[in-house]
Amino acid sequence: MTQTIPPSPPCLFIVGLGPGAPDQVTPQARAALAQATDLIGYGPYVARAVAGPDVVRHATDNRVELERARHALELALAGRRVVVVSGGDAGVFGMASAVFEAIDHGPEAWRDIDVQVIPGVSAVLAAAARLGAPLGGDFCVMSLSDNLKPRAVVHERLRAAAQAGFVIALYNPRSKARPGQLAEAFEVLRAVLPGTVPVAFARAIGRPDERVILHDLAHADPEQVDMSTLVLIGCERTHLIPRPQGQPWLYTSRRVDLPVDPA
Repeated sequence: MTQTIPPSPPCLFIVGLGPGAPDQVTPQARAALAQATDLIGYGPYVARAVAGPDVVRHATDNRVELERARHALELALAGRRVVVVSGGDAGVFGMASAVFEAIDHGPEAWRDIDVQVIPGVSAVLAAAARLGAPLGGDFCVMSLSDNLKPRAVVHERLRAAAQAGFVIALYNPRSKARPGQLAEAFEVLRAVLPGTVPVAFARAIGRPDERVILHDLAHADPEQVDMSTLVLIGCERTHLIPRPQGQPWLYTSRRVDLPVDPA
């Protein structure tokens, strides 16, 4: 008797390309890119993705995530080998969420697609490694963009994270359309944290135009920041280790001591 082999389900890869350095693209991501017929994503990420010579590149603007996700799902359902690309890790303010949101509200057929999320090196991890160990204790990652949430919510979350003692990493810190958003964030944080708390601006880590600037919260200058910068605000357990040569190391102690009861 001839055995009938069921056809493979359509497949869609969502790939994180890392923060920019070619050697920070994982082997798993490279393998997915190598078999792609179509690449979909924000223009700069599609441009730097290494894939086969015949791949079709679908580059779009950075504010059309859901439209991009729907296009990818339609292509996958049609039998194309689609890779959706994001910078860093696709699950951290990247395309993975947009794809699953599209599936959640889209045709039933999209739920039959084999969606595989390939992790990548997130910018916060690359920046932390470059600085030392600032994420050694509890930390949180936030986006300062108010495109998808009210600015009041951004400020409320900043205040709560600072009061809780988290190290805070900020994505999308300062755009041309919203140049004042980081200055506002610093004002919120200065009302909660000591001015001596370390602040790091880590720009384009792993790329030729990499730049790292260290400040304290009292003197941190938003004018030194753009959308390629990861802003990291320490907590009271974050320390600088000066060095005779080279950049100081930044680390956060894992130890949290309870206050002594005077009674």
